[in-house]
Parts: sequence; structure tokens; C-alpha cells
Amino acid sequence: MSLPRYSALAVLCIPLVLQGCSSPNLTSHKAPGSSTRPVLSQSEAAHFTEQNVFARGGIIAMAKNEPWQPEALNLKDIDTPWVVGKDAPYHTVQQAVNAALKATKSNQRVVIKILPGVYEGTVYIPMNAPPVTLFGAGENPQHVTIQLALDSMISPEVWRKTVNPSGQYQPGDPAWEMYQSCANKTTPVVATTCAAVLWSQNHGFQLANLTVVNSLLDTVDGNAHQGVALRTDGDKVQIENVRLIGRQDTFFVNTSDEKNRYVTDRVSRVFIKDSYIEGDVDYVFGRANAVFDNVHFHTVSSRQSQEAFVLAPNTLPDNPYGFLVKNSRFTSDGGFKNGYFAKLGRAWDQGAKTTGYLPGKTSNSQVVVMNSTIDSGYDSLSPWGSAATTARPFNGNNAADRNLNDVNFNRLWEFNNH
Repeated sequence: MSLPRYSALAVLCIPLVLQGCSSPNLTSHKAPGSSTRPVLSQSEAAHFTEQNVFARGGIIAMAKNEPWQPEALNLKDIDTPWVVGKDAPYHTVQQAVNAALKATKSNQRVVIKILPGVYEGTVYIPMNAPPVTLFGAGENPQHVTIQLALDSMISPEVWRKTVNPSGQYQPGDPAWEMYQSCANKTTPVVATTCAAVLWSQNHGFQLANLTVVNSLLDTVDGNAHQGVALRTDGDKVQIENVRLIGRQDTFFVNTSDEKNRYVTDRVSRVFIKDSYIEGDVDYVFGRANAVFDNVHFHTVSSRQSQEAFVLAPNTLPDNPYGFLVKNSRFTSDGGFKNGYFAKLGRAWDQGAKTTGYLPGKTSNSQVVVMNSTIDSGYDSLSPWGSAATTARPFNGNNAADRNLNDVNFNRLWEFNNH
């Protein structure tokens, strides 16, 4: 379906209050759907495009008009000295990352080629490094796998033994500070921020043609065991032809600073194309502006978790763009039946456990799922659940003359799905 283009002004000036731009009053005289399943009109849906989601990024106070348009990755014939494999110069991905970043003094892109095989261990890429590309050299993403079993509920001591058993991370290594931010925790458990197998803070990070697995999978029960496969914090991140497999919190599409802190002063942009993501609870979550194009989301019931959610962003309330899912499909396994359904997602009211949701202050998740297919394992009457952290009941805006960014309502929408 051909949709009208957004105005040039809106493309150049993403309407964030912190940037001094006024948010467009996105209204419609016809409100399709219902309060439990709000649907955009065609005129409303026209605003949700890749170019609008990616119009601005980086630190808000310093950001200029810098629209980002990702280009297709072509890595088949690329020549690089940084090769990982059994008989290659580097036997682990982190070894290659460390060597490449120490040897690269400019901002020139570092490309690391990973030969077919299974690589056990974490991979950390810091924010202050030149842009890094990791790509699998197999025929398909199943031929290269990076994996480890990490649980957010383990102690810092167990985490250190799991992540750094042979001293893979040492003082002076490029990712030493990232490692230390988790290794030095004094809390009983390391929590979600330290549960990622592949963690990139890198701006311009690219990941292609491989699989990342948090192999905790069904070794734990259906309670809270966040096990992140991939976490990205940087801006202009591009992920193509990748498989991300986990259970709870598989993909953390995040925005943070170099000290591993949640921040509200910047926007990260992430593009995910032609990929597969598997999980059960909130398994695609975070604050970034993200576009998912031709992505297969597969929800599993194997841990017998009481609830299953795909998308759980924590979009800032003054950002009109969060997750845009288009031309994708949502499938489920055979466990979703007899009144037990998966949900497309829910809001993540981060930081509001004690205060409750505060309109205009608490994160107000933003999602549009459009031109996609959804199988019968998902709740077709109420596809959006109550918010994480606060249990705020879902409240969709179905008014005839609505503002899509009204902070008194949820901002979880559909358009032209089947």
C-alpha cells in the first residue's frame, strides 16, 4: 500500500520536547479498532516511516539534523586481517575485537570475519571504539553461533566465573571498563544490564549473518530469569540476517552511556532486517528508536511462563517514535491454546514501581506494528498487556479526534495486519 510521505520539516526535526521541536498533533476524524486493540487510520499510519523514526539521533542537546538511512550490507568479498576460527589468527571473537581495536587508531571501520563454528563466551564492544562490523562467513546465520548461558539472577561472583573464567578480560583491554561495571557490583544479583552474551555500546555497530544465543533457555523455570542474547546501546546500529535466541529479554535494544547507566539525554537508532528473534517474556525491549523490517518474531511456551510478550519498549514520553515493526510476522508454538495466548507486547513503565505511572514523566512506550501477519497463538481481542513495573492496565486511545502522543493513554498501535 502506498502511503503519503511525511513533510520535510518533520523528517529533519524529530518532535522531541528536549530538542525544542513541537510534537505534531496527529489526529484523525475516524478512529478504527477499539480501546483494547487500537488501529491507526491510513493518514495516521503515514507518519510512521523509517525516515521519521531515524530522523534524529545521538545526544539530544548536541544533535543536529542528521537523518540516517541504512544501506544494505555487502560483506561477501570483503578482505580483513581480523579473522576468527579454529585455524584462524584468533580463536575467540573477543580476542579479535581486542586486537583490532588496539591496532586501529583512526575512526576507520573495523571488520571482523567469523568462520563457521560455535563460539562459547561473551563479546563486549565499547562505546569509544571505531565502528565495528561482526559478520559470519557461513552460507547462512546458523553456521556461526556465539553463545553462553547467562542469568540476571546470579551473583556477581558467579557472573565473574562464568564470563571471565580464563582471564579473557584484563586491565588495558578495550572492554575492560564494560567488564568492570558488572564484575564490581555489590548487589545480590547482577540484574538484566549484565546478562548479555553480545553487548555492544558501539556507535555504527553492524552485525550480520550469524546467530547469538543466550543458552540459559529452558534450564530455568518460568519466573524472572532475564537472559539477554544481544544488547546494543549505540546509535546507527544495523543488524541483518541474524538469529537472536533466548527466552526472557532476548534482545535489549537500549540507550545508555559508557558507564552502563540508563540515560534520557540521547536517542539511539537501530535497524533490524531479515532476521529471526525468539523468546517468551518481553523479549524485544529497550529505549531505542528501532525499525524491524521483515523480522520473524517467534514466541515459545516451553518455560511455561504465565505470560508471554514480544515487545516491551520504554520510550521517553516526549519521543513520538519508539518501535516500528513492518512487513514482519509473529508466530507461536503449539503451547498457546485453551485460553492461553501470547501478546504483541506491553509498556515498560521503567522506574515507576514506587510512584506509579506519572503522565509526561514516566516512560510511555511507543510501538506501531504494520503490514504484518500474526498467528492464532496471539490474543486477537486484547493483544497488548498491562505495563511492566507498574501493572498499569492497557488503555488505548480510541477517540474520534485523538492525539497519538497523549501521555494519558498507551501508544501501542496496529495498522493493516492480518
